[in-house]
Amino acid sequence: MKTIGVGVIGMGWMGTVHSRAYKAVQDRFYDWGVGAELIICSDSVPTRAKAAKERLGFAQWTTDWQEVIAHPDVQAVSITTPNFLHKEMALAAIAARKHVFCEKPVGILPAETAEVYHAACDAGVKSFVGLNYRWAPLVQFVRQLITDGRLGEITNYHGRFFAMYASDPLGQLTWRFLAEQSGTGILGDVMPHVADMALFLAGPMQSVVSNRQTFVRERPLPVPGRGTHFSRGLPEDPKGEVTNEDYTGVLVKFANGARGALEVSRTIYGPKCEMSFEVYGTKGAAKWNFETMNELQLYLPDETGVHEGFVRILAGPQHPFHERFNPGPGIGIGYEDLKVIEMGHFLRSIAENTQYEPSFAQAYGYAQVHDAIMRSWESGTWEALRPL
Repeated sequence: MKTIGVGVIGMGWMGTVHSRAYKAVQDRFYDWGVGAELIICSDSVPTRAKAAKERLGFAQWTTDWQEVIAHPDVQAVSITTPNFLHKEMALAAIAARKHVFCEKPVGILPAETAEVYHAACDAGVKSFVGLNYRWAPLVQFVRQLITDGRLGEITNYHGRFFAMYASDPLGQLTWRFLAEQSGTGILGDVMPHVADMALFLAGPMQSVVSNRQTFVRERPLPVPGRGTHFSRGLPEDPKGEVTNEDYTGVLVKFANGARGALEVSRTIYGPKCEMSFEVYGTKGAAKWNFETMNELQLYLPDETGVHEGFVRILAGPQHPFHERFNPGPGIGIGYEDLKVIEMGHFLRSIAENTQYEPSFAQAYGYAQVHDAIMRSWESGTWEALRPL
């Protein structure tokens, strides 16, 4: 068993998820011969860093993220901080020759993501990016069907991520809503998942045309010492301007000739976490929604026409990775299980000296999409993807 020393920067929800996932890898993927030792965690809030050490089993804690990177026993670093900190931390870890797992987006703008990607390539370190939805067993199953030609030639693709996390106009004006801190809004926050899934299932994109909209144009300013990042302000609180977009819609021309549409919204009312896709081919089709992640709508008609129509498929041990968590068909797995699969592949990349996906190469791929989208916002017309 090869044990990788791990440091985690940022001990909010996602840092906690990463830590639990690292601990579970040796159990769930014992035959891979790799596990993690939690060496040190950091957070700017001392009580949160200390609690993470005690609860999750880190050997040390600190409020200085640079100490995580500098620690001699740390071989791999997880970065789970606010988006605007990712680039600086990732480049520092790469410069120290540490392997890096960074949550998306790797940079707040496409050029930043490209800079980190090229730095990792030059340093020869292993990298990984948090694009966990692609690890759902039924998503992996759809990818197999496409690769095996079961859906035929892909002709149409529709991907979206609709979430309500910013639908309340009294949601506070935190960094996510400020262009000077987060760059773009919903484009950088959740479009990486949608663009990556489209690239994963339908293939490379050729060009895009896009539009954007900000529906909630001002929000209450945060009050120091009151509430959290997602807290609701009061109607009488002072307001500030939202300076990035709530919605982005994109039409896509894929390199294989397929046509598609991508949509993301943080202010839509109704969907809670609708990260979903529909993919259509000349022989079949599939529909999947993370809100019901253990179900798939599959259309694979036979030649008789008797079984015409979509069929509901339930995840089970016959689908990739499902049996690592339970042996029963119809017994669902959850969000954090996807992170265990993700961490397993990251640790395996290091132990085997083989780069698994999604790495910073895939982050560079979605950054090219984002770059073309942003250029289309300005030109109002189709823009081709290009190297960054």
